[in-house]
Amino acid sequence: MVAAMPDYQAAVDDFVTKLRRRQVEGSFNTAKHTAELLRQVVSHQRLPHVGQAAVLIDVVKTVGLRMIAANPIELAVGNIVRRVLHIIREEDVSLTSSALPGVSVESDDDDSDSKSSYSAAAVAAANRSALRAPSLHNLLESIPDPVKAPVAPAVSVADSDSKRSGDRNSVSWKLKHNVIEGITELLQDIDDYHTQVAEQAIEHIHQNEVILTLGRSRSLLKFLLEAKKKRSFQVVIAEGAPRYQGHTLAKELAEKGLQTTVITDSAVFAMISRVNMVIVGAHAVMANGGVLAPVGMHMIALAARRHAAPFVVLAGVHKLCPQYPHNPYTLLNDMKSPAEVVEFGELPECLDVESGDHTTYVVNPTFDYIPPELVSLFITDAGGHNPSYVYRLITEYYSPEDYVLQ
Repeated sequence: MVAAMPDYQAAVDDFVTKLRRRQVEGSFNTAKHTAELLRQVVSHQRLPHVGQAAVLIDVVKTVGLRMIAANPIELAVGNIVRRVLHIIREEDVSLTSSALPGVSVESDDDDSDSKSSYSAAAVAAANRSALRAPSLHNLLESIPDPVKAPVAPAVSVADSDSKRSGDRNSVSWKLKHNVIEGITELLQDIDDYHTQVAEQAIEHIHQNEVILTLGRSRSLLKFLLEAKKKRSFQVVIAEGAPRYQGHTLAKELAEKGLQTTVITDSAVFAMISRVNMVIVGAHAVMANGGVLAPVGMHMIALAARRHAAPFVVLAGVHKLCPQYPHNPYTLLNDMKSPAEVVEFGELPECLDVESGDHTTYVVNPTFDYIPPELVSLFITDAGGHNPSYVYRLITEYYSPEDYVLQ
């Protein structure tokens, strides 16, 4: 029995507490903190000689489930947990494939061309069969018959045992090292996703266009500022009540010299006929191509469809969620304090205290769900994609067995 080093437990407890208290919010912040924490968990984990990948998967799942339960609406936490699990499975398959007879990508001097090509095909088949869901494409692909593999020279029992022990230690070290490297690359992708999305701005925003958006998004800010370097256009911003983050975005754009107009949320339908394109940020992208976005966004999406204006969503790959939105308005929403809508001092005037008839209910939802048929295009750090292509991206970044964590 190998005991895990408890060094990371304090960091896990602290992050879980911050999630419960809503001290860490937003897809970018939660995704980055989750990846950093899971990298720390993997680096402090002691692995046995056998079943290293299974131990890492169990530990990551245990820690991940605690973080997901702390604030289920922050879907980026679960996305990063699944990405790390996929990295572990991928590295395990890669190391296992390289250790199989006849599945080594190294080539010898004798017949090197035929052996190297054969081994590469075997490695590809092993990865496809282990990491992808069954389909007609990989149904007939399999690892070559061991009989065809070259016969290894005979070795003594002592040499075999010592070599096996050394291989186990080497594989254990390589697995942890490769997983940590994979998580570090994931963190780099999260840090760079705003820049990678913004680099595509010139392809989508043209001269003298009018862009409509709502609220504030960091990726949207960089996207518009990048387009401003070579394009002259106008931005109409719905203020995004009751948090009024649109005011913040308008101030930031105006300081950079971009022509900006702020409107009330109720004026969106009146302005949409003058708009060439709607560009918005997103909290999460579901498996069916639906979008979880700040409240008020569904109204804009309906107005855009009514006037045939493209509705473009900016989203990083870490926002892709392999879950389907069953009853999204209840299960995938968060209710904020009523004080953002009505001041507490004004509430007694709305209530009949003497008769005990409390008939005023203040609802302050955080998110809207936008169905995929209202979305024209997703712009991600992996390029632009239609909503119907989201399921393909999910199969590339997540393992099917991790779609439902339990």
